[in-house]
Amino acid sequence: MAQQINNSFRFLDEVEIRSGKTWLRGDLAVPASAASIVIFAHGSGSSRMSIRNRQVAKRLNEAGMGTLLFDLLTANEDMHYPNRFNIDLLAQRLMGATEWMEHFKLAEGFDKAYFGASTGAAAALIAAAHLREIKVVISRGGRADLAGPMLPFVQAPVLLIVGSLDHDVLALNRQAYDQLTCEKELTIVNGATHLFEEPGKMEAVVDLSIAWLKKHLQTV
Repeated sequence: MAQQINNSFRFLDEVEIRSGKTWLRGDLAVPASAASIVIFAHGSGSSRMSIRNRQVAKRLNEAGMGTLLFDLLTANEDMHYPNRFNIDLLAQRLMGATEWMEHFKLAEGFDKAYFGASTGAAAALIAAAHLREIKVVISRGGRADLAGPMLPFVQAPVLLIVGSLDHDVLALNRQAYDQLTCEKELTIVNGATHLFEEPGKMEAVVDLSIAWLKKHLQTV
C-alpha cells in the first residue's frame, strides 16, 4: 500500500482491504486536516467507481473529512446476482473494512461514519448496530428496511434521505424510521427520484449529509 502525501492530503491512494479471507479494492482519501472518515457502502450492482458516491466523497473531502470507497464484493462474487442482496455478507464486509481502518495509522483516533446507498444502507445499519465506534449513519435512497430486526439496536444518529418521487422506497424508509430508537431524521428531497439524477438534487443530498456529519463528528 503506497502513501501519496501532498499539501491537501495526508493520504490519497488505492488500497487493498482484508475482510475475513477476502481482499477488496478501495480508494482512500484523507485530507491533511481530517479528524473523521466516512466509509461508503454502495448499493446492489454498483461499485466504488459509482459516479454519485464519488461526487459525494469529493465534497466530503473538500469539507475536510476522509473517505473510503471500496467494493463490498469481488468481481467474481458480483457476477453471482444473489450476492448483491446478501445483506448479511455485505454487512460483514463493511465491518471488516471498519476493522481495517482501525489499524490505519494515519487515521488513528478518527471518528467513523457510514454512508450507504440502496442495499448498502441496510448493510451500514446492521454493521452500526454491532459496532459502537460508528458515530453516524447516512442512507441515500437506501433500503433501510432490509436491516430488519437490527434497526432498534442502532445507537449512532441516523439520517435517511429519500426522494419525494421514490414512492416505494419512501414508504419503506418510513417503516424503518419507526423502528429506529436512536437519534434520527427522515429528510425528503422534493422532486427527486431514486438516483437523485434531477438537477440540483444530488447537491441537496451532499449538503444535508455534510450538515449531519458536522453535527455529530469531530471535523477538525
